Amino acid sequence: MLTSKLLSATKGLWSTSRGVRIAISPSGIFIRHIYYFTGGRERIPKAARFISNLNGVGSFGTRSTVIQLLNNIGSKREVEQYLKFFTSVSEQQFAIIKVGGAIISDDLPELASCLAFLYHVGLYPIVLHGTGPQVNNRLEAEGIAPEYIDGIRITDRKTMTIVRECFLEQNLKLVTALEQLGVRARPITSGVFTAEYLDKDKYKLVGNITKVCRDPIEASIKAGALPILTSFAETHFGQTLNVNADIAAGALARVFEPLKIVYLNEKGGIINGETGEKVSVINLDEEFDDLIKQSWVKYGTKLKIKEIKDLLDHLPRSSSVAIINVQDLQKELFTDSGAGTMIRKGYKLVNRFSLSEFPSIDALRKILESDPEIGSGKTSVASYLRDLELSNFVAYSDEPLEVLAIVKKDHKVPKLEKFLCSQGGWLNNVADNVFKAIRRDSPTLQWIVDEDDPNIAWYFDKSDGSYLKNGKVLFYYGVDDVNTVSEILNEFSKDISSPSQYSKHSSNVFASSQSIRSYSSMPQRTSPRLKGTNETASRVALIGARGYTGQNLITLIQNHPYLELAFVSSRQNKGKKLEGYTKADIIYDNLDVNDVKRLESNGRVDVWVMALPNGICKPFVDAIESVKGSSKIVDLSADYRFVPESTAAYGLPELNDRTKIASAKKIANPGCYATGAQLSIAPLLPYVAGTPTIFGISGYSGAGTTPSPKNDPAYLKDNLIPYSLTDHIHEREISTKLGLPVAFTPHVGSWFQGITLTVSVPIKKSFIATQNIHSLYQQFYKDEPLIHISQEPPLVRDISGNHNVTIGGFKVNDAQDRVVLISTIDNLLKGAATQCLQNINLCLGYGEYTGIPLTTHKT
Repeated sequence: MLTSKLLSATKGLWSTSRGVRIAISPSGIFIRHIYYFTGGRERIPKAARFISNLNGVGSFGTRSTVIQLLNNIGSKREVEQYLKFFTSVSEQQFAIIKVGGAIISDDLPELASCLAFLYHVGLYPIVLHGTGPQVNNRLEAEGIAPEYIDGIRITDRKTMTIVRECFLEQNLKLVTALEQLGVRARPITSGVFTAEYLDKDKYKLVGNITKVCRDPIEASIKAGALPILTSFAETHFGQTLNVNADIAAGALARVFEPLKIVYLNEKGGIINGETGEKVSVINLDEEFDDLIKQSWVKYGTKLKIKEIKDLLDHLPRSSSVAIINVQDLQKELFTDSGAGTMIRKGYKLVNRFSLSEFPSIDALRKILESDPEIGSGKTSVASYLRDLELSNFVAYSDEPLEVLAIVKKDHKVPKLEKFLCSQGGWLNNVADNVFKAIRRDSPTLQWIVDEDDPNIAWYFDKSDGSYLKNGKVLFYYGVDDVNTVSEILNEFSKDISSPSQYSKHSSNVFASSQSIRSYSSMPQRTSPRLKGTNETASRVALIGARGYTGQNLITLIQNHPYLELAFVSSRQNKGKKLEGYTKADIIYDNLDVNDVKRLESNGRVDVWVMALPNGICKPFVDAIESVKGSSKIVDLSADYRFVPESTAAYGLPELNDRTKIASAKKIANPGCYATGAQLSIAPLLPYVAGTPTIFGISGYSGAGTTPSPKNDPAYLKDNLIPYSLTDHIHEREISTKLGLPVAFTPHVGSWFQGITLTVSVPIKKSFIATQNIHSLYQQFYKDEPLIHISQEPPLVRDISGNHNVTIGGFKVNDAQDRVVLISTIDNLLKGAATQCLQNINLCLGYGEYTGIPLTTHKT
């Protein structure tokens, strides 16, 4: 019963954000969380009530569930922001959705699923549908040619009979489809619109709406049912009249003043008749006069735009119209980028070149006070305004100063110094409009952002290149000359090295409380290798010693001059003797949280190594940290790879600040695929021009020791198994640490250990033309003994048992805009145990490579 309801309630939910249909399986976490508030008549209004996790892992809020489901469409910030936005008004003010008749015929399952999703998270759109295609088909079947005047259907009595039948049929189809998904839906086929004859002699039974009755709609929503309307109207004396569904949707909008008016059609938006491209956004205050003069804006398109302008002129400025395909409904509602064509009133953008051009200095002062650097007291508003007076600058803003951008022209590459945006500015995409205006006027631009700034993904999307140092990211676009890139990097490095130049958490660019998506970018190599000074013995406790990584780490500790195993913990091996370790007789134990806490309290351990599956080690770590002892923790799972550096250092020494790793209490050991991929791409980061793709194959030891097809040699013979082809945790790790999205597809091969990666990186042509890629990598890693650079493509059979990463086989395509390279890494060594030992050595003060066999570079 539960399973059938779950499947019914969630069937067909999907996203097109990556052009991939996302199916939700019965065992998926989102379905397990979603059932409790979709079954039966028990509803959770406004994302305000918590639901139980059916797996018994606690409780989960409706809002959290929505955010997780929609993360496939947009960012967490976007979903949170828009959900809060939509639930800030009464239910009937959320959205009016006009559905074209063709959508019901061709895309009914998708339409019902999208509406069901909104319903199940407490959002109530008012749905009004048409039936034009069905009427035309019925008329043609009866040998009657449809007649129109000025785009309005002539509706005689015979046609009205068919219109009425089609409306009732389509309404019933949609209501039935919704009810099959657990949605309460109420058919409202009359009683909402009162009308007079539009022109009885000319159009026959066609109405002009004079009044909208809210009562049936509000009663439906109050009863917990989606209102499903037709565009039938009645005269005061009861005559039924036909009304165009678009006109009826507009009449509804004038009464309810919703945040969104959505027109669903098969085209998915307004198409530019000259370019054939879909128009993404129309800001009427800024663009209407010019747009209406365009040669391709004619006939129905011109009429549609004029009607929408007339509608929005009478609605709050927060309202907008979207013309989209049904598949993009969720993306339109919950992301900044949206889908289809969005039309809003907007504001005209204004350029100002002096302070005297601002209508009010007080208003300017108010928005500048929202800047973190000024708000922290580091700089006063008066000082900043005085500095502007002496500068060559351009200020961009909308009329009410929802967004303010200041570009200083006193540099070879103009510098975007401030970009301040209110919540309304983000929600109404004013920020994108302002940045578009800046890009139009400034072919080149640079700006600086704090690496922890939550808006960093938005900045990255606007840039062509970036460079991170000391917690600050330099972004730029339009700078193709390598010498100019070097100049701005050198200037940035010089400024950033001054402690007084920039303060941590005080980004003076794009400062706003509105985040875009959570993000942490990968630091450059900001410190050389550290000299080891410790020559005393240290005790290691290994929690989770049974797996391949644990066994390899034990071997490394066996050969380390200063490390000794104090405890090894494995539930399966408890009581057995640890074989292959000769420094002492070690018996496997099964340490629990209290044991760990006791050992830490007694100072029995210098470094704890957590070799546990993802999501398991936190209670052990909490127990250790509660004692506030002096030991260090190295976690081999993914549990601490996505936390701030202040919580856990990311232990990839070749790319991270080694001093931070050495001083950290807790170190997150990177993933094997993630290590190889990051090292492969890092030297090219400032020149990347698109999304790198990574095709990876690991030996079956990477699938662990628990029996499965992925580590079964017989099943893998003459075979290659793809798995987690999207959204693998290493894809997230690589993207997060590099600071740009990557596409990663992992596979399992028939060998035991070792990974081969084929990495394709889109690169600016101007960069490739001036660089020897092989030499670039040699220079970048010249002081790193565990990174080998090869002219030839490295082979995976050669990496097994070795502690290094080998990168080579560099090729540039004929178009000179893509670099392809091969890298290999042993997933059990440098991908896990060897890197763990590097981190242990650093945090305990030994030489980084103590106990690690080094081999010669192959160049």
